[in-house]
Amino acid sequence: MDAHAEHAERVLPIRIRTCIATREQLPDTRLLRVVADPDMPGRVVPDPSRSLPGRGAWIKPTLDALELAEGRRAFARALRMSPAASAAVDVSQVRTYLVHASNDPHDDRKTEH
Repeated sequence: MDAHAEHAERVLPIRIRTCIATREQLPDTRLLRVVADPDMPGRVVPDPSRSLPGRGAWIKPTLDALELAEGRRAFARALRMSPAASAAVDVSQVRTYLVHASNDPHDDRKTEH
């Protein structure tokens, strides 16, 4: 068997992650990864490519889940932000991303790989 055929047969494992808003355990392909912005303390940014450095948290890519996570102050806890930041976490970039993603004609693809 050549290397190309062997690579084609390789199956990637399904990674299960927990949504910080709903606490549902889902495949990571159905969740959006978010990280704390290293340049702006207290701000959370979306990471659809899953390539940004740092501790990540996972959330269902819906505005309802975002609002639920905000109400529970889940971002600061999950991302281990400072206690002072827990009351004032800026999720505006995540909200903007979700609004644009909900208008995407490729509705079957909420996060990118």
